[in-house]
Amino acid sequence: MSTVTITPVTEWPDYANNPQGGDPITQDLNAPYNKGDLCWMLVSTVLCWQITPAIGFLYAGMHRRKAALTMVFQSLFCACACGIQFWIYGFSLYGARTTNGILGDLSLVAFHDVLAAPSLANSDIPDILYAAYGMTFVTCTAMILAGAMLERGRLFPSMVFLLCWTTFVYYVLAYFEWNPEGWLYKLGAYDFAGSGPVHIASGFGALAWSLMLGPRVENSTAASRKKAVHFKPHNPFLVGLGTVFIWFGWYSFNGASTANLLLRSIYVVVNTNLAACGGGLSWQLLEYAHSGKFSILGFCSGIISGLVGITPAAGYVPVYVAVVVGGLTSVAAFYVTKYKYLIGVDEGLDIWAIHGVGGVVGDLLTGLFAAQWVPALDGVSGDSYAGGWWDHHWKQLGFQLAAACTCAAWSFVVSCILLFVINKIPGLHLRVKEEDEIRGLDYKYFHDLDEENQDMGFLTPFEGVPYDSGGSTAPVETKKD
Repeated sequence: MSTVTITPVTEWPDYANNPQGGDPITQDLNAPYNKGDLCWMLVSTVLCWQITPAIGFLYAGMHRRKAALTMVFQSLFCACACGIQFWIYGFSLYGARTTNGILGDLSLVAFHDVLAAPSLANSDIPDILYAAYGMTFVTCTAMILAGAMLERGRLFPSMVFLLCWTTFVYYVLAYFEWNPEGWLYKLGAYDFAGSGPVHIASGFGALAWSLMLGPRVENSTAASRKKAVHFKPHNPFLVGLGTVFIWFGWYSFNGASTANLLLRSIYVVVNTNLAACGGGLSWQLLEYAHSGKFSILGFCSGIISGLVGITPAAGYVPVYVAVVVGGLTSVAAFYVTKYKYLIGVDEGLDIWAIHGVGGVVGDLLTGLFAAQWVPALDGVSGDSYAGGWWDHHWKQLGFQLAAACTCAAWSFVVSCILLFVINKIPGLHLRVKEEDEIRGLDYKYFHDLDEENQDMGFLTPFEGVPYDSGGSTAPVETKKD
């Protein structure tokens, strides 16, 4: 039993004098916090974490079988390595209490002094909980981007790139938009749960990576290679399962971005669900109109597009337009997916179309539909938000466009520079040899498979069948993987 008198904290000390929020030996640092807020945020952190492996399952199902395990491996790598990186210096780069508009410092390295003081996001939760929640964002963002190595990227250089990318792209953009001193935050751009640092950044980073890698070596005609044709997913069930867990986790990804549990949090969850529904149905209607058939892949792509579109808008737009936001984002992503071959990019997982373009569309729709009363549901904002065109705040759309273009341009340019430099380092060239690509990344990198697996009937009937989102397929001559 303690021999020290423990007194509850009634007023937080000045952060500059005591960044930890108090002395846990003599003070009860839990006293100022509502247990409901802490519980909601901690459970949401766990739910958000599983988005990272869920993306791995989604991508594994979308790949041909010969490279599916690579995506599961990458999801585990992102969860582990990016989590450690976040702990060492990542959180400090965007969560430090600095005064410049560009980037944080290293004052919070290894979570130094990250404990009970009220967080930057909301004074209702402590720094340590905000940091734990933020860790799940960077891991899933890195995993969204990782799919761009699609069947032809070398594993170790991809790991190096992902860690460099999170350092020079993600944390910079996160500071711009989420830190109260960030210049986009001060500009007044609305990005509720991370469209810029998460979706737009990963989407345009994936575009850069795909362009730098070049198209896959296809066992088909030169015409289909030129069009960077899709291949049917080897496991639609895994695609559906991954999407279900992503959707499940996104309730917390968006809903907990209020950093407490209030009426606005509930409103955000409702918006998130409706947007996903609208996105999925919109994609399927378009797919049926173009091909006369539906697909699991198309349904999942539409659902994720809806989630992407509502990410910046969930805490700002009325529930009446959530389906519209999800549907319009899905329509935009559908047509970019359908016609992206015109720019000659082999980006078969549609990361750029769904996350990059979808994120930009979501940002702009937020500027159109944001209503002043929605953020006021937190009980403290009042009239501090001016809303968007919904409230005749016309310049908000300009702020949204500035934020979207900044995130897209920064991610694309910095990604190209990083990839170019990494590719020039001896031993870190980005692309596998042609024979390894044809044989499959799984056989090159993992003990889980061996030579005998190639002759045990593991190929699906659709291996090597080109596929597009309009539903057309055309048999081609293929060599055995």
